[in-house]
Amino acid sequence: MTHRFAPAGALVLSSAAFGLALTALSAIAQQPQGSPPATDVTNRVRGVAQPQAPSTEDKLPTSQLKVPQGFKVETYVHGVMDARSLRLGDKGTVFVGNRVRDKVYAVVSQGAKREAKVVASGLDRPNGLAFKDGTLYIAEGTKISKLEKIEDNLDNPPKPVVIYSDFADHRSHGWKFLTIGPDNKLYVSVGAPCNVCEPPAGNAQIRRLNTDGSGAEPYALGVRNSVGFDFHPINKELYFTDNGRDLLSDDLPNDELNRVTRMGQHFGFPYCHQGDLPETELGAPHACSEFVPPVARLGPHSASLGMRFYTGTMFPQKYRGGIFVARHGSWNKSEKIGADVVYLTLNRDGSVRSIEPFLTGFLKDNNFIGRPVDLQVMKDGSLLVSDDFAGAIYRISYGAPRTAERN
Repeated sequence: MTHRFAPAGALVLSSAAFGLALTALSAIAQQPQGSPPATDVTNRVRGVAQPQAPSTEDKLPTSQLKVPQGFKVETYVHGVMDARSLRLGDKGTVFVGNRVRDKVYAVVSQGAKREAKVVASGLDRPNGLAFKDGTLYIAEGTKISKLEKIEDNLDNPPKPVVIYSDFADHRSHGWKFLTIGPDNKLYVSVGAPCNVCEPPAGNAQIRRLNTDGSGAEPYALGVRNSVGFDFHPINKELYFTDNGRDLLSDDLPNDELNRVTRMGQHFGFPYCHQGDLPETELGAPHACSEFVPPVARLGPHSASLGMRFYTGTMFPQKYRGGIFVARHGSWNKSEKIGADVVYLTLNRDGSVRSIEPFLTGFLKDNNFIGRPVDLQVMKDGSLLVSDDFAGAIYRISYGAPRTAERN
């Protein structure tokens, strides 16, 4: 069963949204012959301006954030510009990547305080991070590099060593996400260089390679722009978020959560969106039935990014083995959605049973006061959430006083 996320809790597509979809598709189909489709979203002005500096501690949205009863949200560290991907080192260091700056940070504790140290700079959109056996892997715009024994050398870090550089240089969806799989291989996203188009070979996929950079191969196809994936802790299958196309309508298509059950599966882009919405700008050369449908729909233009299975034991039993997804928030909807963290409960067979809000409060009067990006389960079972808009990382723990209840 495929679920659709709606703020009111409904898991069905409304008749109004369906009508809007038909109107939008009809308008596209009636475009004059030869008129170029508006396909490259990077040529248009995005509706959310990134702050030029991180928020000061007194301006952070922490006190306005809401979590379920029994949970507590607090500031873990602030002043980290464009805080994006999170990875935990073996010795407890939290590494932080970013999309628009050139630095990778390491968050370390100094007594009761925490600070973020620069461990690499001069990089090209170092968004994706992975950590294995003392080595930090960094996915940049055009390459993957590594920092060996980094936790032993935070004050004098080595220079990054490039292990792989076979990526095209494009600015639309050119930033990458990275993780280590249960097979000890690197998995990296390679986005489509457009809003919707026939992607060049090697794009719109999740790629797998060895940690020395050898053996690269496509693992999942038809992936428009994934900036978050994780492996099921039991069956080891890869789940990933994917951002749907823009400039179709306010209400379609939905972002997706997908599940890879075997290597080489195709998830629809650019021919089919959200599992059942054919793309008409390309002449609909393929039916949606040819592709793997999503296991959950995460809201139209919600910018669903980081996702993690909850593998800790601090949170109540209902959260164990489920998925947290950070929805960055819509930039091209009249009424914004997202800017939150949602929780997905799974059935025993790995399908999605339900979706519910978990961390909210980043939207105020249809404006962002923060934008969640990625998540990290800590060794004590608490959950970190990065916020590139405020330049901060928050920590969510269980056992909070009643003042932290959702209201």
